[in-house]
Amino acid sequence: MESMFLNINGTEFLILVVVALVVIGPKRMPEYAQKLRDLVKMLRGKAEEAKRSVQEDFGDDFKDVDWRKLDPRQYDPRRIVREALAEDDGAPTASGSHASGAGSADAGSPSAGAQREEPITPVQRHARQAKLREADRPAPFDPEAT
Repeated sequence: MESMFLNINGTEFLILVVVALVVIGPKRMPEYAQKLRDLVKMLRGKAEEAKRSVQEDFGDDFKDVDWRKLDPRQYDPRRIVREALAEDDGAPTASGSHASGAGSADAGSPSAGAQREEPITPVQRHARQAKLREADRPAPFDPEAT
């Protein structure tokens, strides 16, 4: 229940209810309770309508989706980064050799251990990357990214 109310604990919620009771007063309480009930009913109706609309739009494809797989609580950011780095390290560069990044996934391999004895500075890393680029082509530039 805590996450439902933006991390409000039970005591704070109770204080908010008491303040609402004092502000609204006993005479208007039934009216506001009815408005709250109508609001909840309307929101449930809208949610059901949206769900039905999505099911109609997607048809059988909607039933085939594994919703547990899309649950953000199932994501492990470290695993995602490891997989992305492994994909990048496996891709050949323009000169045909494999790139060796600072946080490569094969850093624990025996052949990589000899290269990784001393940490490299950003200037050294830049020099290594500059050697991998073709001299006649400028560095890649994305005008939409800046």
